[in-house]
Amino acid sequence: MLSTRVIACLDVHGGRTVKGINFVDLKDAGDPVEQANLYSKTGADEICFLDISATYEKRKTMLDVISKTAKTCFVPLTVGGGVNNLDNFCELLNCGADKVSVNSSAVYNPKIIRESSDKFGNQCVVLAIDAIENKAMPSGYEVTTHGGRKNTNLDVLNWAIQGVRNGAGEILLTSMNADGMKTGYNLQLTKLISENVSVPVIASGGAGNPKDMVDVVLKSGASAVLAASIFHFGIHSIFSVKKEMFKNGIQVRGCEN
Repeated sequence: MLSTRVIACLDVHGGRTVKGINFVDLKDAGDPVEQANLYSKTGADEICFLDISATYEKRKTMLDVISKTAKTCFVPLTVGGGVNNLDNFCELLNCGADKVSVNSSAVYNPKIIRESSDKFGNQCVVLAIDAIENKAMPSGYEVTTHGGRKNTNLDVLNWAIQGVRNGAGEILLTSMNADGMKTGYNLQLTKLISENVSVPVIASGGAGNPKDMVDVVLKSGASAVLAASIFHFGIHSIFSVKKEMFKNGIQVRGCEN
């Protein structure tokens, strides 16, 4: 049985880690290189580095920051933001990323999933989906791009299934309605996707405490939990999350088995 992963997310804007609600009203949360180093030493199974303004500002991900982060990070590093083609993919992997996350670019150019999967292996390809509630969609959720700024008229479930079929090895699923709210993950959304795709689903958006992470694994089938605010601002530690998960019968790394 695979261990459930606890992932620390670094939303980066202007070279600094930030956190807000629905990617707005951003507050400075520290230096990403220092934080990646800290999290890798204190039990994070992975670090997710998201350059949240790269696509909106029409620029590439900050390669220098990625390189410095990778050198101080001793756990797998996933990087996303501003990835538009295979050259971008290759640059990030060469800078030390273990996986590359595609979001907006995949919506407007779906073949990037297949091309990157064929060239680098599907284990390197993470399809990030920013979902909002929309009752007009068959699943009740719509895909958004550009950090939730643009609607796409794409159904989340259909897009997730298509993405996996095209070669995505993992899905990073964010509920934009819950992001930064610290009121819990969207269990319905996460369950909908995890039950209908054959790859791991990372739950993102809304984590407020360790119990939220337990619930999204046991009730919704998430393979990994991702959080930012509760770690950055010292509300909860990675260890306290793993302790609660282990207490509830979830296999995690770093706890006695």
